[in-house]
Amino acid sequence: MPIRFRRGPVVALAVLLCAVVGVVTWLLVSGDDPGGPTPSPPGTASREPGPEAVAPPPAEVPLTVVKIDNVPAARPQSGLDAADVVYVEPVEGGFTRLAAVYSTQPPDVTGPVRSARESDVELLAQYGDPALVFSGAAPEIEPVLTGSTARLVRPRDDPDGFYRDPARTAPHNLYARPALLPRGAGPAPTGVLPRGEVPTGGRQVSDHTVAFERDEYGFTWSSETGRWLVTLNGTPVTSVGAGEVGAASVVVQRVDLAEGTSVRDASGSPSPVVRSVGTGPVTVLREGRSFDGTWSRPSATDGTRFTTESGQPLPLADGPVWVLLLPR
Repeated sequence: MPIRFRRGPVVALAVLLCAVVGVVTWLLVSGDDPGGPTPSPPGTASREPGPEAVAPPPAEVPLTVVKIDNVPAARPQSGLDAADVVYVEPVEGGFTRLAAVYSTQPPDVTGPVRSARESDVELLAQYGDPALVFSGAAPEIEPVLTGSTARLVRPRDDPDGFYRDPARTAPHNLYARPALLPRGAGPAPTGVLPRGEVPTGGRQVSDHTVAFERDEYGFTWSSETGRWLVTLNGTPVTSVGAGEVGAASVVVQRVDLAEGTSVRDASGSPSPVVRSVGTGPVTVLREGRSFDGTWSRPSATDGTRFTTESGQPLPLADGPVWVLLLPR
């Protein structure tokens, strides 16, 4: 008698074996491929990788930069004590001139106000679109200034914001009232020149001298005030109504000079143009210590960064800063 198989159990067994083979095959194909896609959890949609998040640009703050005279007939100046940053720029004849950056608390009066230089264009580009307050400029420099990012503010533009002090002689008697003048905007001085904790190293010093061709600046550490008190050619730098001027940080930034528009003074001395973009040696004074290192500014729109000789970040201390652009 022929043997008959029961079709029900056989079919069920075959279906089960096919299912097992299918699962094993799927595991071998998909599970061993490290480059294959990862299954999404149930109830979620798969997402394609998107672009990396980009940090928002720093918030802008009001900014005014005033060119200030510093020859003997111009001293004592007004408003220097309120500056967030004071730049010391070399000018013709081996002398220097100041550029005071105001953001947090502009003074009622600042000056004496003097002329701008070609160096200001590159230097101030790191501050975005500041107002540049100055008395005027050589005709050859006017087109260069007009092409800069700064908002130009001269007596002929806003006469109500300027006045002459009859007790002083021209041209050392022009003053500005920042509250009556337009302001620019750009990155905060604390972003252009970063602040932070004091790095390790450095050496303890009580004073430091920076010699330009015709002007010599001295900085003496005052633990009582927490400031480097400033002298110019042996005389304390003072600000009317505020007394001696001091800095929380002093930056001696050694820079290259370049030929500009061939502007010369009355004696025939050429006007130097500071190159503040690039890199070079730097000495930073803060909290009674001196640090040697390197300054770096890759482009005109970048702020200036400092590192120690060992490559550590070299931030500045909180408070006013003096930056001396010393030709090397």
